[in-house]
Amino acid sequence: MFPLCSVLFPHGLLPLQVFEPRYRLMMEHVLAGDQRFGVVLIERGSEVGGGDVRFDVGTVARVARVSQAADGRLLVATVGTGRLRVEEWLPDDPYPRARVRLVTEAPADVGARDARQVVEERLREVFALWGEIDPRARDMAVELSADPLAASFEAWALAPIGPLDAQRLLELDDTGTRLARLAEHLAEEIEVLRFRLQG
Repeated sequence: MFPLCSVLFPHGLLPLQVFEPRYRLMMEHVLAGDQRFGVVLIERGSEVGGGDVRFDVGTVARVARVSQAADGRLLVATVGTGRLRVEEWLPDDPYPRARVRLVTEAPADVGARDARQVVEERLREVFALWGEIDPRARDMAVELSADPLAASFEAWALAPIGPLDAQRLLELDDTGTRLARLAEHLAEEIEVLRFRLQG
């Protein structure tokens, strides 16, 4: 398990710099096995040194690429493949470990498909408004998967959302509810951006 101060979403990308000895050992074991490990958000504490308190819902990460920097750090590119739920935390020696259960996603209903469309439209509007503040945002392309489940995760990765809000969405088991909540969040973001631009 890799506790972090950020949330990895299924279908999302996560670059890691691995330098702590315990995580270097963990990565050796991961690379010698199926190249998968769990990522969870730290509730309290820091990424370095241990002693942190972690959330119990996270994401399975699969290693996509590994290289080594000149100073010995491992540069690891990963992709989220699905959600997990921790059933029991094990001792952190030699590195954080847990017994987990993979979360099976329910098929999306018609309402989720409608919500997916709303989320995509609102994301485009958010980036259009941000483009008036920061020209770099104009280059953000928003093309979500036609599958509402995949789209819900892709949209989170693009949306301006803090880690605690992202964690709350990650913990939702219903795709339609997840998309509806994200649509609400994006509507609020649009209002904030419009207000900023008027000022």
